Amino acid sequence: MTESSAVDLTTGSTWDNIWRMAWPMMLVMFFNFLVGLTDIYVAGFLGPEIQAVVGYVGQLYFFIIIVANAISIGTVAMLSRAVGAGRMDDALSTARQSLLFAVGCALALTAAGLIFQELIISIAGFSDDVRQIAEDFFTIFVFALAPNYIVILSNAIFRAGGEVKLSLLAMSVISLINIVLNFILVFGIFSFTGLGYRGIALSTALAMSAGTFICFVLFRRSIWKGIFSGMRRVSADLVRRIVRLSWPAALMQISWNAGNIVLYNILGHLDKGGITAMAALTSGLRIEAFIYLPVFALNMSASVLTGQNLGAGAPERAEKIGWRISLSGVAFVSLVALPVFMWAGAISSPVAKDPLVLAETVRYIRITMVSEPFMAISVILGGCLMGAGDTKGVMLVIVSTLWIIRLPLAYFLALVAGYEAYGVWSAMVISMFVQGIAMTARFKYGRWKELRVS
Repeated sequence: MTESSAVDLTTGSTWDNIWRMAWPMMLVMFFNFLVGLTDIYVAGFLGPEIQAVVGYVGQLYFFIIIVANAISIGTVAMLSRAVGAGRMDDALSTARQSLLFAVGCALALTAAGLIFQELIISIAGFSDDVRQIAEDFFTIFVFALAPNYIVILSNAIFRAGGEVKLSLLAMSVISLINIVLNFILVFGIFSFTGLGYRGIALSTALAMSAGTFICFVLFRRSIWKGIFSGMRRVSADLVRRIVRLSWPAALMQISWNAGNIVLYNILGHLDKGGITAMAALTSGLRIEAFIYLPVFALNMSASVLTGQNLGAGAPERAEKIGWRISLSGVAFVSLVALPVFMWAGAISSPVAKDPLVLAETVRYIRITMVSEPFMAISVILGGCLMGAGDTKGVMLVIVSTLWIIRLPLAYFLALVAGYEAYGVWSAMVISMFVQGIAMTARFKYGRWKELRVS
């Protein structure tokens, strides 16, 4: 790779290109996971109230950055096509506009967060003392929003050019800063006594601010070194195209989060064992997160590989890559799911201390492991389709299976048929079967090869 040319993912061995993109993205996902785990771990030393605040504000923050994640999906679809076609001037222009648009959205959301913070925090129903902690915590997090948006979009731009190692470098340094500052700012060091719970939020804000500087430096060492030239105004036409590709992704993520809330609500209405089932779902999702890491890394890799090859006028090669990367993901997840199924008790015990919660978590894990291969093919082929610009298709598959199959079936099996938590777990598995099959059909028979994103 040179400073003047993108990483060529349109020629040579498809397996080499898949591996070149996948392994750095797996490490990026691992670093992201490690930061979230460190926040919860450190908060555990400060008491259950702080853990509750960290968890609640973390969910709020994840909801707020949905916009950045959606913009990044649209950006990758457009940039990877342009890079694959060798249209670097168009790619640079789109990258500039995406970055400007993301910063504008972040500033607007920052203002909204500061204005409505009391209302947002009051929804959680915390006591007065805990609510004040949550407001302090949320305020610091809000100021990390703009740097976080810049980091998310910068990494999307690096990926689109195939420079995924730059994403790995940026995220590894950001994660290291965040983790080290977590302990120093919370507990103190030498004569510095520490800031307590505020240190958790401040470490994120400082790490993301440092990350913004790091990404700007890396831009100068990449094919995007001209990205800051001519950044004077936002092009309404380019923003319109980015939004057209991004809004389905945003709606999909919002819908998925809302669906999880509905699942918790269904479990809360069980005649018996509702709290146990809710705790088991929380523990089970944390365990499953380890399996999701490589799958979502392959999702992001597939998006870039598909986009670049379509841009280069090689739709058949793009399709071949899609099948190969998705089947590789299925094989990997199946190998991981088997030992998780067999040793579910030992794996669940660190996160599920209560005996009843542990037993229900084990049952949840063993049921859901059956559907993990279908989850993998759905997520990875979904990445291929989004890289092709078929964000609406992916959104329709996921939202329809969630709201037409999973949630109504969970309600019926759990509350009407009387299968309790087992009914909810079964509905989750059945819907994932359908989702995997539907996404496969969309990839095989859809018109994604003919879509235009510019």
